[in-house]
Amino acid sequence: MKIALCNEVLRPMPFEEQCRMATQMGYDALEVAPFTLKDDPLEISDAEAKEHARIAHDHGLTISGLHWLLVAPDGLSIVSADAAQRERTVRVMERMVELCAVLGGRYLVHGSPKQRSVPEGSSAAEAWERARDCLAQAARRAEACQLVYCLEPLSPRETDFVNTVEDAVRMVTEIGSPALQTMIDCSAAGQAERVSVPELIERWVPTGHIAHIQVNDPNRRGPGQGEMRFGPILRSLLAMQRRGHYDGILAVEPFDYVPDGPGCAAYSIGYLRGILQEIESDG
Repeated sequence: MKIALCNEVLRPMPFEEQCRMATQMGYDALEVAPFTLKDDPLEISDAEAKEHARIAHDHGLTISGLHWLLVAPDGLSIVSADAAQRERTVRVMERMVELCAVLGGRYLVHGSPKQRSVPEGSSAAEAWERARDCLAQAARRAEACQLVYCLEPLSPRETDFVNTVEDAVRMVTEIGSPALQTMIDCSAAGQAERVSVPELIERWVPTGHIAHIQVNDPNRRGPGQGEMRFGPILRSLLAMQRRGHYDGILAVEPFDYVPDGPGCAAYSIGYLRGILQEIESDG
């Protein structure tokens, strides 16, 4: 099982230092938030992206994918009643797909809760139709770039739009593109789903709709730093992997860094590797 670190955990270190530290800790990849590379990700040129990919490769890492896609520039929304605003947002989404391809990534995670929450004066149905149109356009670009664009279910504390895997699968099914899938974020699932994460994995991974897993605790800290037990989660995921249902990566994405970013990243990888070794020894 390959494990990536979401690189904002090591911000504001320079990217090369992030790579050096992630390698030393034992990570296989970085999952990159574009705003960590440049304040306005639209200003990242293909040449700069290739240089970041080279730096990661030189440190024995890959860039597995992108997340936090719409944090910057300001003023983006896939559910806005303003058609021009949605058009600008789609241009950013399409460019993030292209950027991911240049960086050598395989997937994009569309979280960005503030940029998809239902605006005042709009109904949930209206927001759904607007988001569907935006996501369909992003999916077409992802399909052309041979990538997977993942709509991330997030907890109600973050957004009122797509809170469960079932919600996301409904959107994925309506759009019907092989390049649009969903994923499981353990922290969000622990807050929003009616069933456990292992049950989510067993229910949804065999359908082919789950392209990615992010590991974190519902308390928003790293795996192992809260009450969620990740042994059953990893056992379920490895079982899906053996059956050929999952070939994705596991990404560590804490939000509350305890004791700090590097300390949280080091604890998380040690905790996960320990569980994986125990599972392997059990056969």
